[in-house]
Amino acid sequence: MEYTALVILAALAQYLYFTIRVGAARGKYHIEAPATRGDEAWERLFRVQQNTLEQLIAFIPALVLFGWYLSGTWVVLPGLVFLVGRQLYAHEYVSNPKSRALGMGLTFLATAALVIGALVGIILKMI
Repeated sequence: MEYTALVILAALAQYLYFTIRVGAARGKYHIEAPATRGDEAWERLFRVQQNTLEQLIAFIPALVLFGWYLSGTWVVLPGLVFLVGRQLYAHEYVSNPKSRALGMGLTFLATAALVIGALVGIILKMI
């Protein structure tokens, strides 16, 4: 489970990085809390942070279940794909939101692989 924990910590660190970027941009673009609208550049950063939070809700439980029931070592592969996908998504979305497909696709595929792998692992343990 150590690899699972490391991937989770990496994903949380990435999320914290996105959060720090949003906080710093609040000052740069003069977006007073609790406002969530303002300069488009700030809104893009904020949407990256929020979308990442939404993705973590599915990713983390799927990662834990995959690591527990299928492989505590192979969990690293979809975990890294997720992290790369999120970073690519962030870069794409901030520069041009219409170009976010590859990053979002990698994020989705990684989470889907974790969900399917966890399901396979659970079924194999049941039979």
